[in-house]
Amino acid sequence: MQAQMLDSMDIERERGITIKANTVRIDYTALNGESYVLNLIDTPGHVDFAYEVSRSMRAVEGSLLVVDSSQGVEAQTLANVYHALDADHEIVPILNKIDLPASDCIRVAEQIEDVIGIDATDAIQVSAKTGQGIVETLEAIVHRLPAPNGDINAPLKAMLVDSWYDSYLGVIVLVRIIDGKLKKGERVKFMSNGSTHHVDRIGVFRPQMEMIDELGPGEIGFLTASIKQVRDTRVGDTICHDKQTVEALPGFKPSQPVVFCGLFPVDAAQFEDLRDSIDKLALNDASFSFEMETSAALGFGFRCGFLGLLHLEVIRDRIEREYSIDLITTAPSVIYDIHMRDGRVEQLHNPADMPDLTLVDHLEEPRIKATILVPDDYLGDVLKLCQDRRGVQLDLTYAGARAMVVYDLPLNEVVFDFYDRLKSVTKGYASFDYQMIGYQQDNLVKMSILVNDEPVDALSTMVHRDRADMRGRAMVEKLKDLIPRHMFKIPIQAAIGGKVIARETLSAMRKDVTAKCYGGDASRKKKLLEKQKAGKKKMRQFGKVDIPQEAFISALKMDG
Repeated sequence: MQAQMLDSMDIERERGITIKANTVRIDYTALNGESYVLNLIDTPGHVDFAYEVSRSMRAVEGSLLVVDSSQGVEAQTLANVYHALDADHEIVPILNKIDLPASDCIRVAEQIEDVIGIDATDAIQVSAKTGQGIVETLEAIVHRLPAPNGDINAPLKAMLVDSWYDSYLGVIVLVRIIDGKLKKGERVKFMSNGSTHHVDRIGVFRPQMEMIDELGPGEIGFLTASIKQVRDTRVGDTICHDKQTVEALPGFKPSQPVVFCGLFPVDAAQFEDLRDSIDKLALNDASFSFEMETSAALGFGFRCGFLGLLHLEVIRDRIEREYSIDLITTAPSVIYDIHMRDGRVEQLHNPADMPDLTLVDHLEEPRIKATILVPDDYLGDVLKLCQDRRGVQLDLTYAGARAMVVYDLPLNEVVFDFYDRLKSVTKGYASFDYQMIGYQQDNLVKMSILVNDEPVDALSTMVHRDRADMRGRAMVEKLKDLIPRHMFKIPIQAAIGGKVIARETLSAMRKDVTAKCYGGDASRKKKLLEKQKAGKKKMRQFGKVDIPQEAFISALKMDG
């Protein structure tokens, strides 16, 4: 037995979150005796998968707004409500987990009305654990949400809701039929890339696969057509018959990674295993991009692009668990727009690739609109945290004892440890959600870390000039504690261009011979000094500083 039917991944069940959208089709006989077919989609709630959520909203006619009756409205709840309103949905509020002792349905219903603006007087009280309120929820779906419409005689028009790879069937494509009919054996065309395919199978999920002969308007099902790569099937695409042309559905856009980091194996011998594991994961995730990367400090690895920090954690955890590969993850970075003096605009994915500053006119960094819901007791700490991260306050409103703060923040400051710091200062009571709002020019510089006068590319970061001294000082102090002592002094420096902004020196293991006078024997002292000078010269020519992997991992994870 499995506790969650639709959450099939271990990470989903452990964290209690939905990462991959799932669909199920059920036959329901209402209390009035009528029979109905319900097509339900369970979508992720996290901001990283906001585009997939928006496409799923467009595939259905109504939404169930499920709110935890013990915790209340959260920031991601608010964001998903906006997606539903954009899709012109009828929304039914659901108060879940009413079996918990901390449940307070009256307070949460008032929050829904104050924060979201939806009438919650007839909100359905549900306990998914005990089954209470399930019948009332199904009755609300039948009577309060509109039925789908569509012309069965019109040319085929279908929306691609999701896709994933199966080792036996190829790519499985989840579709919602808008108009027309889709039958087994027909040829269909994907309008975004113009590719055509022969439909091998058609079916629905109940929640197991069940083969059927055709899909009609309003129905959600799957098709297989011997498609070999998920990248050929883009979420939100329009599907039509091969010989027909229809107007594409609005809102389609290809997924774009916003956070990048390097993945390197701890054991260099596992590089080929890492390559195979990334290739297999990419079969199931079209939004995951990667390219090979070489680091002087970490060896061979991959520079990977993700939809956000949760997406990064999921991919990293799956590689470590499913393929037993220990990974070193470099500090996450975002995409910067570099405006060159000759008028060209280039994108910077890796701080180590920053061009010569004499050729750069200015840099622009991505900005986000962050929404934070926090109890009033912790509001001051949240405001201070956002101000320290170069945030600009846009709005501040109250809903009972909770405050909703809206900030304009640089994404670069969020991808390090903003979420952890937010949970720390609010004792876990704050919720956080964001959306991209564009790029803005700022005073950004590349900070390099030099160990024994050699730059370490894996530790290079983009920082704001006003925060560079503090960030550099913290980094070199941390490295001084992590790097073991050698037989010679090791300077650890943080530099911007040719200017050193912070320095720590790791002392040598042996004693300095100049500190003693060997019985007044000047000739012996001179010989020892010459030997010491020759040894230092030899060390500079051939010696390399041995930085342990633990030091790299700790330094890459730390934030200023």
